Amino acid sequence: MGEIEVPPFFLCPISFEIMKDPVIVCTGITYDRESIEKWIFSWKNNTCPLTKQVLSTTDLTPNHTLRRLIQSWCTLNASNGVERFPTPKPAVNKAQIVKLLNDAKSPHSQMKCLRRLKSIASTNETNKRCLESAGAIDFLASLVNFSSESSNGSTLDSDDDGFGFTRAGDEALSILHNLQLSETGLKSLAGKNGELIESLMRIMKSGSYESRTYAVLLLKSMFEVADPTKFISLKPEFFVEIVQVLNDQISGKASKAALQLLVTTCPWGRNRVKAVEAGAAPVLVELLLDTAEKRDCEMILVVLDQICQCAEGRAELLKHGAGLAVVSKKILRVSKVASERAVSILLSISRFSATPIVLQEMLRLGVVAKLCLVLQVDSGVKTKEKAREILKSHSRVWKSSSCIPMALISSYPS
Repeated sequence: MGEIEVPPFFLCPISFEIMKDPVIVCTGITYDRESIEKWIFSWKNNTCPLTKQVLSTTDLTPNHTLRRLIQSWCTLNASNGVERFPTPKPAVNKAQIVKLLNDAKSPHSQMKCLRRLKSIASTNETNKRCLESAGAIDFLASLVNFSSESSNGSTLDSDDDGFGFTRAGDEALSILHNLQLSETGLKSLAGKNGELIESLMRIMKSGSYESRTYAVLLLKSMFEVADPTKFISLKPEFFVEIVQVLNDQISGKASKAALQLLVTTCPWGRNRVKAVEAGAAPVLVELLLDTAEKRDCEMILVVLDQICQCAEGRAELLKHGAGLAVVSKKILRVSKVASERAVSILLSISRFSATPIVLQEMLRLGVVAKLCLVLQVDSGVKTKEKAREILKSHSRVWKSSSCIPMALISSYPS
């Protein structure tokens, strides 16, 4: 098609490709639906890409006239290799969704409704937002809640996988995740008296790997917009299930989401202690030993830094044979963020858990030498300040040690 001159008004102003589903935004400019939906919903923009005007509404009106012109042009140029694209499916409206939800009374009709909702949601972003505004979120959440409580699958036939999570709940949870809910929708889910959170915890405990992944991903999204003060009342079981997801390594996405949940919740109330009691410290150390991925290392060190701010966390880190060693190893090897967090962990140990045995272990493992190296290189002002404090605090024990290489001893602060 390189030899054919495409009329410029057939091209999307965002992708510069021929529009397959041209739609008009409130500013009067036409874009391809896929491109403008990505601009508005995925990239969270609220302006018209071409005019830079603020969009007063995100409603998209199909430009049928232009679409027919483009299709006709494609047909006329078929001999030149231009392929005519099919007419897009019309977007659903709120009334259609409401009727679909109201008709889903019996188990059979619920499964039929879920299949239809999944198909609608997969078509485009506009349909997803329509589902949200029509009340589909409450319907899906109610199925997840009921299914997670019903181990015998009383509403619908259960899968024969021994997990006791019904097909309806599985499907509803999958759709909730894939809807990529707006902030308003997520806040609505998070604010339902904790009922859905309880259900998602049950799913993480006894669901299939796929269901557990969807559950932890949805929790992560909900907690990103939730009122942080609600985190104070999280039950110990919440941390048990999050740590178990990390321990089981059910998927990369699930592990990242679980780590982010710990990063978000640990600073609040007694959550550090709850995480430690759930077995977070040894699991995080093992993960740190096995991963070389930058973001994962950073998040693991952030969580370890948080739990080492309580005595229980420091004790668990020191109890692990590789705890000090792996934290020290990540300094200057991952990123400045990781280095600062790793040194911060060592600072907590130095201030509150520096027994003679621990101080000798830090020497033996090369932790002290690594801290001296931190002072010699570009590691960040905060990281250097923390390293300097650690070295000064225990200079009587460490400064004259033969464990510190001569090339580094000159860096030892006086």
